[in-house]
Amino acid sequence: METFINITLFTMLVATAIAIVRMQRLFAIAMLSGVFSLLSALLFVVLDAVDVAFTEAAVGAGISTVLVLGTLALTSRVAKHSTHSPAIPLLVVLVTGATLMYGTLDMPNFGSPDAPAQTHVSPDYLERSPHEIGVPNVVTAILASYRGYDTLGETAVVFTAGIGVLLLISGLHRRREDEDEEEESGES
Repeated sequence: METFINITLFTMLVATAIAIVRMQRLFAIAMLSGVFSLLSALLFVVLDAVDVAFTEAAVGAGISTVLVLGTLALTSRVAKHSTHSPAIPLLVVLVTGATLMYGTLDMPNFGSPDAPAQTHVSPDYLERSPHEIGVPNVVTAILASYRGYDTLGETAVVFTAGIGVLLLISGLHRRREDEDEEEESGES
């Protein structure tokens, strides 16, 4: 069942990416980008990476979508047609994808019980966490203590993106007030 869910999510991700590439309406592209991030977050949840899923949902689907929509409010709503051939960007994407796939060839199989993470790291965390940290939930102990700097970094990213959204919204508010004042002075 889990394999079926993974394949379904990957298929939806690919379909969403193709739809994004084919569209011309920037608002629809922004919305589909948010959908892509939510699908990615769901995939991370299925792969038991809940902390990464939370960050993807907050930053990718939430704040990034708001920033893109705010940018669209300041610019055009339709993409301009490109004057150059898409062959070079396609080639770059294909080479990058092939390189990433090549880099995964020597990795252990997903969920393999003899993978280094299962034989060395996990048992050590499971044994030491209750005594060193004193938190009964090992995942919380790892995220809050052993990976504290990483979690702090993720929190800083979310905070910075939130501040960016607030600044963008305040700029839009000021712009609308200026436009309203110009309209009122033009009517007089």
